[in-house]
Order: sequence, then C-alpha cells, then structure tokens
Amino acid sequence: MLIQFLLIIAVVLLLVLFLRHHGTTKTAAGVKIGFVLFMVLGAVAVIRPQWVSMIAEVVGVGRGTDLMLYGLIVAFGFATINTYLRFKELELRYARLARAIAIRSAETPAATDPEKSAA
Repeated sequence: MLIQFLLIIAVVLLLVLFLRHHGTTKTAAGVKIGFVLFMVLGAVAVIRPQWVSMIAEVVGVGRGTDLMLYGLIVAFGFATINTYLRFKELELRYARLARAIAIRSAETPAATDPEKSAA
C-alpha cells in the first residue's frame, strides 16, 4: 500500500532530521512551522472532510478519518520525542547549574589552623 510506504518514510525522515539537528534554531523554527501547518490541515479537514476522503483514496486508505488517525499517530510520536529530548536537555542544564553553584559556594580549606594543630 502507498500509505504504509509514505508513513514509514515520514517517520524515518522526521527522526533522522530531528535527532541530527535537535537544539538548533532551524529545528525550533521547523517544529513551530510544522505545528502551525498541522493545525491548519486539521481545520481544513473539519471544514472540508470530503477533501481528506479524496486524499485517503489516492494514498490507499479506506476513509479520511483513518488517514487523519495515521497522521495523528506520526505527530504524536514526533511530539513525544521532542518532549523527551527537551527534558533531557533541561536535566543537563540543571546539573551544570547545580555544579556551578556548588563550586562558587564551596569554602576554601584553611591552610593551617593553629588551634587544630595544637590538639
């Protein structure tokens, strides 16, 4: 089926592009553009469901709602990976911040303390 091929290609391309360029400004802009595009396509699907059904027939899916579900599954996977990578990045930032605070607030050891050496 054509839809299976298209969905697998879409998932692989999204993963490769996103994982390779995660954290860059281009990727952040691409995610925002993709989100807006997905929302616009969702609105069009609500306003003109027959268009989605026609596209579904072309790619080999029985109904337009099934096509929307497949697209939603791909989008959900992408959003999940994006969220995971963001949390991972934030965790690393917090660890670096905690280390920097610990180093700045650390007390320097006394070279020689006369009271301790007499005891």
